[in-house]
Amino acid sequence: MPTLALPFPAIDPVLIQVGPLAIRWYALAYIAGLVIGWLLARRLVSRPVLWGGTSPMTPQDLDDALFWATLGVILGGRLGYVLFYNPAFFAQNPADIFAVWKGGMSFHGGLAGTLLALVLFARSRRIPVFSMLDVAAVVAPIGLFFGRLANFINGELWGRPADVPWAIVFPHGGPLPRHPSQLYEAGLEGIVLFLIMLLVVRSGELKRPGVAAGIFGMGYGIGRIIGEFFREPDVQLGYLAFGTTMGMWLSVPLVLAGLGLLLYALKRKPAP
Repeated sequence: MPTLALPFPAIDPVLIQVGPLAIRWYALAYIAGLVIGWLLARRLVSRPVLWGGTSPMTPQDLDDALFWATLGVILGGRLGYVLFYNPAFFAQNPADIFAVWKGGMSFHGGLAGTLLALVLFARSRRIPVFSMLDVAAVVAPIGLFFGRLANFINGELWGRPADVPWAIVFPHGGPLPRHPSQLYEAGLEGIVLFLIMLLVVRSGELKRPGVAAGIFGMGYGIGRIIGEFFREPDVQLGYLAFGTTMGMWLSVPLVLAGLGLLLYALKRKPAP
């Protein structure tokens, strides 16, 4: 092992196993992100003052929305990975599309699935769509944080070779020390973005539907692009044109869409 490298803190990806039933850290990360996000979202809509006097939805609405969001995250995340990151493999092995326990989820796909699910739910309940997306935007960094920690525990999605003192030799990443890019992304997409979203809430911008969702789109996209400079691209894709990665290309439209939504929302008069 190189001198300037930290040993990988080998944590068993399986927390508990009873016979064929295994509880994995990755599954717990999804559950923790959804449940903690749901609890925070209920607090947001329980404070009418944040919305200008009347909340656009009830805590009970969010209880039902949790199920829709869970489906959107799982189905969208898996289909996004299949279509964006390894379509040739899954075209030859279609049965593996459903083998989610083998890994392979795309945030951008999960985002698209969740957006679709929440838009359909909001319309079915006559809830303002942008307000529903604002709530999701505020709590989404929680799930991102736990998800990136689970990536680190699994020793997957490691970073590019590095000579920094905190570089790590990952069990399946070859002999070279690498950036712990999962932790970088946990910080950027999770902690930093969550603090930004809290500032958005405290500044009263929930009274202006679409502002929080727009800032989240821009914030995540920028954070992901920065993180991609330290992250090793998927082996089946490698580097794309001009040294870019698939994660970068998928994040650019998100930044532009977030900017467009933010500008649109800022033109609207906020609730009193």
